[in-house]
Amino acid sequence: MYIRNEHDETAEEKQCNCPQPSGNPITDFGMMQTPDKQRPINPRGTISYLPIIGHIEGHVAMPPSNKTTKYEHIIPLLISVAENPEIEGLLVILNTVGGDVEAGLALSELISNIAKPTVSLVLGGGHSIGVPLAVSAKYSFIAPSATMTIHPVRLNGTLLGTQQTYDFFNKTQERILDFVVKNCDITKERLNNLMMDTEKLSLDTGTLLIGEEAVREKLINQTGGLNDAMEKLYEMIAEQRVISAKTP
Repeated sequence: MYIRNEHDETAEEKQCNCPQPSGNPITDFGMMQTPDKQRPINPRGTISYLPIIGHIEGHVAMPPSNKTTKYEHIIPLLISVAENPEIEGLLVILNTVGGDVEAGLALSELISNIAKPTVSLVLGGGHSIGVPLAVSAKYSFIAPSATMTIHPVRLNGTLLGTQQTYDFFNKTQERILDFVVKNCDITKERLNNLMMDTEKLSLDTGTLLIGEEAVREKLINQTGGLNDAMEKLYEMIAEQRVISAKTP
């Protein structure tokens, strides 16, 4: 009986000297790399899709059982979208419970500063630090059944009951408030009221918004689904092409 050693090569393997791919973008990052040279080019525009799923992981790794989006994966992908001339638009798909504040704000700042057309779509949930991510795109959608939770900054672990601790939390909260207000039409006063509401959430402070409620509060531009988000992005790409054609 012969047991094949892992170092043994079959005849077919010896004949094939072509390099093997080092990774699969779908399994590694949950994202299709675009453009794909082997697929027909869409005349309406080349779109890159970015899913932000589960817990947004920061500098501390989450347990293996948690579904996470790692910021060290997403940052280089966003930079590649910004600098690749073949990519004309970015569609951000959100279904997140929130997570690390600094990581979430870093991704939000990058998305908001991409010069190309960007659209976000909240499916399932865009909670906590997912709110800045949802409004960071130039136009935002939320599914009618999707939810968004707005609440103050929270921190696990031991805290010092000092004025400095309060000041730190207040400054962090102001960073989030300022970013959200800058990137959507809600007022800072209204956003703060939603965040500090004591009657909407059990054992917590804040507000849960469902679909159309997020639109009425002027956090999100429109309710809709995937087709609505893609059609809006193609429309923005067409407008950008007109502007680029007029620019000498």
